[in-house]
Amino acid sequence: MFAERPANERDLVVAAQRGDRAAFGELVRAHERRAYVVARAIVANHEDAEDAVQDGFLHAYRALDRFLPDQAFGAWLHRIVANAALDITRRRKVRDADELPETVASPFRDPAEGSELRRRLRAALETLPARQRAVIVLHDVEGFKHSEIGKILDIPEGTARSDLHYARTLLRGLLGEVRKAL
Repeated sequence: MFAERPANERDLVVAAQRGDRAAFGELVRAHERRAYVVARAIVANHEDAEDAVQDGFLHAYRALDRFLPDQAFGAWLHRIVANAALDITRRRKVRDADELPETVASPFRDPAEGSELRRRLRAALETLPARQRAVIVLHDVEGFKHSEIGKILDIPEGTARSDLHYARTLLRGLLGEVRKAL
C-alpha cells in the first residue's frame, strides 16, 4: 500500500525532517526555479548561480532539523541560497579565475539572453555592487516585496529600499545612451 503524500509544504517539511528524501525532493522541485532566480540576481553568471542553488539546497538539507515547520520554508531557503551566492561572489573576487562560457543548455536559460539589449543590461548590472544587483533583480524582475528582499538578504527593509533606489539611479546613468538609441 502506498503512503499518502503530504498535502502541503509544512507536511513535506515535517516528512523531510523525519528522513523522507522524496519529500525533500518535492521541496527542491517546488523551489528550485525561484532559488535559481535569487542566486542569479546576486552572482555574475549562470554556472555560479547553479552552484549557489546546489550549495543552498545541500546546506538546507543538512540544517533541516533546525528549521521550524511553522516558518515559511521558501523564505528560509532563499536566505540560505542568497548567502551561498554571496559567498561565491566573495570567493570570485578573491581568486582571479577565468569565467566559463555560458554555452551549456539549461532549463533556466532565458531565450533572450543573446540580444544586444540583454547584453548591455547584464553588463550594466554586473557593475553594480552584488547586494544592489540582487535587490533590483529580486524587486523589479521577480516581484519580491521590500520586506521579503530584506529577509532573503538578511538586511533591514529600509536598506532594501535604499539599495533599490541607488541601483536604479546607477542603471539609469549606465543605460542612458541605450534608452536614447531605442
